[in-house]
Amino acid sequence: MTAIRAVRAAAYRVPTDQPEADGTLVWDATTLVVTEVDAEEIVGTGWTYAPAAAVSFITETLASVVTGADALDIPATWTAMVRQVRNAGRTGIAGYAISALDVALWDLKARLLGMPLVRLFGAARPDVPVYGSGGFTTYGDATTGAQLRQWVHKQGIPRVKIKIGESSGTAADRDLHRVALARRVIGTAAGYRVA
Repeated sequence: MTAIRAVRAAAYRVPTDQPEADGTLVWDATTLVVTEVDAEEIVGTGWTYAPAAAVSFITETLASVVTGADALDIPATWTAMVRQVRNAGRTGIAGYAISALDVALWDLKARLLGMPLVRLFGAARPDVPVYGSGGFTTYGDATTGAQLRQWVHKQGIPRVKIKIGESSGTAADRDLHRVALARRVIGTAAGYRVA
C-alpha cells in the first residue's frame, strides 16, 4: 500500500481586473481552494472554485479519512469522504471540498505511476477542442471586442463563448447587440456559442 501521508489546503482570492458578470451574478474576485496530498515524497495537486470555508472543511472533516488511505485506491478514498460528510450534506462546501481532494488524488496517482492523467484515464479522442470563454455582461464593446480579437485573430482559437442574459434576461436588446458584435469581430474565423 502507498499511504497518503499528508493533506493540505489553502484558499486564494484572485481579484478580477474589472467587475465580471453573467446573467445571474456580479463578482470582482474569484476564490480558488487548492489542495495537496503527499505519498512517497510525491505531491498531487487539486483545486476548485469555492468559498474559503472549504479549507477548514478539508482540514477538519476530510483530512482524517484521506490521510493513511491508499493513494492508488481512489474510489475507496472517495467513498470514505462521502461517508464522512453524511451529516454535513453532500452538496455545497462538502461537495467542493471532496472535488478538490479528488482532483489532487488523481494527480498524485498519475505522478506515482509516472504517467500523464490522459494515459491514466484513457483518451476519448486524440485532441481536445478549446474555446475562449469570457465575454462577461459587464464588459463594454471595446473590452469584449479586444478579448475576442485576442483569442481568434492573435491566438488562433477557433471557438469563443460570451455571456448573455444580463439582468436575468431582461436586457434582450443588449444581448442581441453583443451577439452581433461577437460575430462582426470574429468574422468567419471561428464559431461562437452564447451562454
